[in-house]
Amino acid sequence: YLQHLCYENDKIKKDVRQLKGIPVLVGLLDHPKSEVHRKACGALRNISYGKDNENKVAIKNCDGIPALVRLLRKTNDMEVRELITGTLWNLSSYEPLKMVIINHGLQTMTNEVIIPHSGWEHEPNEDSKPRDAEWTTVFKNTSGCLRNVSSDGAEARRRLRECEGLVDALLHALQSAVGKKDMDNKSVENCVCIMRNLSYHVHKEVPGAEKFQKPSALQAPGSAGPQRKKKDDAGCFGGKKAKGRKSGESDKNYDTLDLPKRTEPSKGFELLYQPEVVRLYLSLLTESQNYNTLEAAAGALQNLSAGQWTWSNYIRATVRKEKGLPILVELLRSDSDKVVRAVAIALRNLSIDRRNKDLIGSYAMRDLVSNLPSGQQRPAKNLEEDTVVAILNTIHEIVTDSSENARSLVQALAIEKLVAINRTSQSARETKAASHVLQTVWSYKELRNALTKDGWNKSHFQPTVAVTPKATKNGKPGYDDTTLPLMEKNQDGYSTIDQRDKDCKYKTDDGSADPTEREPLKNDTNRKHYIRSNRPAVSLVDACDVKPQPVDSWV
Repeated sequence: YLQHLCYENDKIKKDVRQLKGIPVLVGLLDHPKSEVHRKACGALRNISYGKDNENKVAIKNCDGIPALVRLLRKTNDMEVRELITGTLWNLSSYEPLKMVIINHGLQTMTNEVIIPHSGWEHEPNEDSKPRDAEWTTVFKNTSGCLRNVSSDGAEARRRLRECEGLVDALLHALQSAVGKKDMDNKSVENCVCIMRNLSYHVHKEVPGAEKFQKPSALQAPGSAGPQRKKKDDAGCFGGKKAKGRKSGESDKNYDTLDLPKRTEPSKGFELLYQPEVVRLYLSLLTESQNYNTLEAAAGALQNLSAGQWTWSNYIRATVRKEKGLPILVELLRSDSDKVVRAVAIALRNLSIDRRNKDLIGSYAMRDLVSNLPSGQQRPAKNLEEDTVVAILNTIHEIVTDSSENARSLVQALAIEKLVAINRTSQSARETKAASHVLQTVWSYKELRNALTKDGWNKSHFQPTVAVTPKATKNGKPGYDDTTLPLMEKNQDGYSTIDQRDKDCKYKTDDGSADPTEREPLKNDTNRKHYIRSNRPAVSLVDACDVKPQPVDSWV
């Protein structure tokens, strides 16, 4: 009865709390009868849902989280398991409870739900074929809970990466979804979001990462470091070779992708950044219709291609080799603001690879430019400031150190738009980012004749406000990791661990209620969810969703 009274009734939930009903309900979780468990868990799930975090804290304060986890280990009743995991999903949307849930429940949720429902087996029987994932409500709730807690910061990411079997099972479940062409459900969205969050800062955080750092890490952003150039690459966008490489540019010839030889298969967190994972994300980007899943898959590639370590070099080359660049460029035409933003930032990170930069400059420029507003006239998509800034930063990266790409930009009729943004945009960040691009274009003396013929002069390329030339922190390339959580609208935004974390507190709602509850990865067409952090306009940004989404948290 209490369960029904509490359903979407905040006043009754508050009364239950004030009348000290929550400790009584938690106490019933250790009752011998499953009927009692069902009713107590149902009431706790409804009480924990919603924006009133005091109810969530009250459940935590009377040791409700370990009690729920104990019951999850003990009960075989599917309805009770759904209610327990739904309650944990709701609780996980409140920031201060995320580490409590990890401490008490991570291994149990992995062993009791994620591994068995994913179809992954520690020691597969050689004769039997691999099992498919089961997209149950329990799996959806548990993956939603883990998605929320994975956005809590470096320690949370470390704990999830090192949780035995978790990454293996998530990857197996996603491969099963791709194989069955069942990629638009909430569980897949949750799994991709977790993978994206756990890919954030892998190049800094995984054990032994320092052994893979490139000595070239201190190069300027445009210089792109050692690139691998493959003989069979030229056709990945349609056959033409990229033109116009200056003879002085570093172009070490990597005819093969010298991946490290492995004596045994990768497992655990190593699976996050193996080049083989690229094909999985590209399949999701090709087949999924769910904007949240698309954003998370693009965000995972963005994170994996962000670092200056050996694996990000391999990832950048593998995306090209697997014909991933055209897939990403096509998604620049998406109607979803957050998908366009994640894809633009991924292209920026991928263009650290010189060959990618040439291909993106040749084939992506018109799609990038078409997303830019024309002064005060916004395009039909009306993209948010963060997305416009991300696109401008990507264009800047592509035209830096490449007069050929700058020429492509001019031919895409971008100058008129850039000048309009520089002079009339209401956004200081858009103005600054457009100004960087214009200054770079004007710096190529060989383009000035053509620009002058089109009616432009030096004054059009000058900053309208004092803009310092784009610099990157510590001299490292300005790429972005968005790696944190993909969350619900209400939940956390992606935590990409910089100010964003602080600026946009994860507003998340709980997770067990209806399917749309949680995350930003939904197919929602109203795209006004994220607010980007006030990072320097120049660097790649991660996205942060600020509207609370319902129940799930991010990724």
